[in-house]
Amino acid sequence: MDDTLWDRLSTEARAEVNGLVAADRTIQAIVVIREHAGLPRPELRDCVDLLAWLDRAKRE
Repeated sequence: MDDTLWDRLSTEARAEVNGLVAADRTIQAIVVIREHAGLPRPELRDCVDLLAWLDRAKRE
C-alpha cells in the first residue's frame, strides 16, 4: 500500500484514526480520513486499503 493518503493526514487526524481503529470503529475512521485528507477526496476503497495497511503495520 502506498501510504500517500496517510501522509496527507495531519498528526491530529492520524491520532484520531488510530484511536477509532483501536476502538473497532472502522466507519468513523473512514469518515475522519475522508474529511481530513483534503482534495481530491479519497475514494472509499482507498480508505479501506489504508486501514488494512495500518492493521498490517501494527502486526509487524
